[in-house]
Amino acid sequence: MASAAGTAQQKGFLGWVERTGNRLPDPVFIFFYLIIALVIVSIVCAMTGVSAIHPTAVDEATGQSSIIQAVSLLSAENIQRLWVEMPATFTHFHPLGYVLVVMLGAGVAERSGFFAAGMSKAVKAAPKALLTPVVALVAMLGNHAADAGYVVLIPLAGILFAAAGRHPLAGIAAAFAGVSGGFSANISPGQLDALLFGITEEAVGASMLDPDWTANIAGNWYFISAMTFIFLPIIWFVTDKIIEPRLGPWRGGATAGAADDDGTSPDPSEHEGALASKGLRHAGIAALLVIGLWMLMVFAPGTPLINEAACVAEDGTRIADCSIHTELAPLYSSLVAAFFVLFLATGWAYGRAAGTIENHRDLVNMMAESMKDMGYYLVLAFAAAHFVAMFNWSNLGLISAVHGAGAIESTGLPLPAVIGLMVLFTGLLNLFVGSASAKWALLAPILVPMLMLLGISPEGATAAYRVGDSATNIITPLMVYFPLILVFAQRWQPDFGLGSLTAMMLPYSIWLLIFGTALIVGWFYLGIPLGPDAPVTYVMPEMAAPAGN
Repeated sequence: MASAAGTAQQKGFLGWVERTGNRLPDPVFIFFYLIIALVIVSIVCAMTGVSAIHPTAVDEATGQSSIIQAVSLLSAENIQRLWVEMPATFTHFHPLGYVLVVMLGAGVAERSGFFAAGMSKAVKAAPKALLTPVVALVAMLGNHAADAGYVVLIPLAGILFAAAGRHPLAGIAAAFAGVSGGFSANISPGQLDALLFGITEEAVGASMLDPDWTANIAGNWYFISAMTFIFLPIIWFVTDKIIEPRLGPWRGGATAGAADDDGTSPDPSEHEGALASKGLRHAGIAALLVIGLWMLMVFAPGTPLINEAACVAEDGTRIADCSIHTELAPLYSSLVAAFFVLFLATGWAYGRAAGTIENHRDLVNMMAESMKDMGYYLVLAFAAAHFVAMFNWSNLGLISAVHGAGAIESTGLPLPAVIGLMVLFTGLLNLFVGSASAKWALLAPILVPMLMLLGISPEGATAAYRVGDSATNIITPLMVYFPLILVFAQRWQPDFGLGSLTAMMLPYSIWLLIFGTALIVGWFYLGIPLGPDAPVTYVMPEMAAPAGN
């Protein structure tokens, strides 16, 4: 039943997207093909003398601005660098460490049942009148839970809507829109922030525009929090006023489709009951202890997470214009470790109380299993790391950024308009390449330095990318969970096909893209910081003076 409906081909634009996307190779091979193309382009550019003026560096011999020359990737130096530095190129790829550390803890929280129980408890406690916004909010907050948001919350939302006498497909749509359409929205940073800012830091480092810039995974905190509260009423409105009226009244009862038990929907009883409630209480206590520990390391005298010396001059006086964020730099850098400890502690506390973790071996096994799940990401990171590194070796990334920034400046477009166009471009690309990390690894080496030259911060470039990446997730059949959502829907309506799911989610995508674009453009017009010590604008470092001057 599911397979027959699921294989029906769409027509029109979305059908073309599906057919075109299915013909694309795996993202890992996309990177390898791009590397081959990059080698050819680097040879041509080196032979034709392609160059650009470096925006900050000065040639020591002439005292003039340095000239960046394109370098062939088949030069003896670059061939040697490729083979000799291959292990370092891979292991020094910034996103790799960030993501693996966070996922060690998140894997325990997911496998112990903590994430699933928390989401189940939250939506089951919702009053009937507030069922839609509660499902949408929990779905957006659930993006920290990775797979659990899709596998647990979405089918559970269908069951809860049916139990309330509402159409279950509306519940599935609201949850899907929250988990995937609101993929970047949340009230706190998490593993996605670690992943994206790791790639951003790699792009900034490769450009050599600002050697002192380091990633702060809280760099979009204020913005993603605002996205949460902007997207929530949008998903609520679209569900209750557009999607559910189109679906019509539900007359199938609260258990329709349950007899066709193919094992794809979880048993809600696994995530409720006395043991689950006990586990959630213990997890809450663990969370408070971790938060308290980090507060202690910030506010207690002589703590390691405040660099008090950063704002003290050599004569012992405080630097007048020194920001508190400069002193808090160690705190921001510790947030990756903080999320690891938070997820690990809450997952362990829940598991011990609920009986899903019996001893330390269970804990270690869950951490090991989470690393097994990262196997594909490791392969993708290997390819992406070499693409980014080789882009840097050829100098084509910075040359493209300089000329791209000059071309945009010549158009006279205001910076918020540039950001809006970037959002739309990302949303279109998302229809064909579903992986958030793969797309950003492709775009960041050019877009981040180019926008820095235009006065837009790396945090601003990352925020704009996130808006476009989220909005169109829910309408592309190439999204990895799209077929699974289709199976969930077919349990309630057997003739529900790919076109039906896409049509149901399209209003969400349109409205999220419109309001997300308006939010990021308005944010830039107002100049509101995107997070702590994360302005929307960027000022290039002063041009370095040549040695001996």
